[in-house]
Amino acid sequence: MSAAEAVRAAFLRRGLPDREEYLGKVEAASAALDAEGGPGRPPDSRGRPGGLVRLAGDAPTILLPDLHARTDFLASVLLQPLPEGQRVLDALGEGSLQVLCLGDGFHAEARALDRWKRAYQEFAGGWARHRAMDQEMRESLALMEMVLVCKAAFPERFHFLKGNHENVLNEEGNGNHPFRKFALEGMMVTSWLERFYGRDFLERYAGFERRLPLFAAGPRFLASHAEPRRAYTERELIDARLDPETVLGLTWTDNGAADPRAVPGLLDRFLPGLPGARYFTGHRAIRGVYRELSGGRHLQIHNPDRFVVAWIMPGRDFDPDLDIGEIRDINADLRKVHAGTRKSGR
Repeated sequence: MSAAEAVRAAFLRRGLPDREEYLGKVEAASAALDAEGGPGRPPDSRGRPGGLVRLAGDAPTILLPDLHARTDFLASVLLQPLPEGQRVLDALGEGSLQVLCLGDGFHAEARALDRWKRAYQEFAGGWARHRAMDQEMRESLALMEMVLVCKAAFPERFHFLKGNHENVLNEEGNGNHPFRKFALEGMMVTSWLERFYGRDFLERYAGFERRLPLFAAGPRFLASHAEPRRAYTERELIDARLDPETVLGLTWTDNGAADPRAVPGLLDRFLPGLPGARYFTGHRAIRGVYRELSGGRHLQIHNPDRFVVAWIMPGRDFDPDLDIGEIRDINADLRKVHAGTRKSGR
């Protein structure tokens, strides 16, 4: 099955994925992460791929904010037709484009508020009923299935940074906090997965999360899930997984909680002589398509109600009014084609 077929199948699946097939995708993506190294993913002090990923400087980058189980968003990006007539996935395969995701794959948020309330009652009842939580997990697992497929298929061109929601064990420590917002989302996901997919599934999926980078450096931009708490050194970023404070500072920092010198300091350190370089984050929701911080050098782009992406060209300065915008939702087309295929018996 091609990557495009696998992405389409994950999006259109009505039920939950098969456990063993899903674990195969987890292991394939984990192997791709383990194989990273060299200048693109410098090894940390223990010889493993470090927390910093350097993106290729020869291709445009599509940058995606927090995903939060929005299968329609990610499928629309990956299967989006480009002006050249090819899809984004085709361009990834050719190496003429790269995609960077800022993390947070699990947990539908405010759009699923009522479902979280129903799912909490299911959790409190020991999962005797679990329809609402099944729906939540179908979306979260499908979203991350697309990520796993793309990482395994295009390891040098598709990257996914760890966000604060990449904590399937719902642990306290190692730079993580247990997560709750509308319900006990973190605890509920851990409990559901252990009950219906098994403890070994949880551990193997957590192993994938632990392999993710936390900081990306492109030819004219930097990115992390959250605003960096301080201006980390290159060695600190490479060794991020060995220091919980660095993990926490790149994934959990709230607006206004960072050292105001952090973003300018990192841009000047990694991209000296480029006054037009920008730092991108998601993490906190915004209205519109972007929010400027740090005198316009830092751009937040996470609007959970819109399909907002940034398009970053390697050969010119970034223009937020030109290069940040909404993509077309193509999922009605996907569903229509799928329904027609089913009716024709193909």
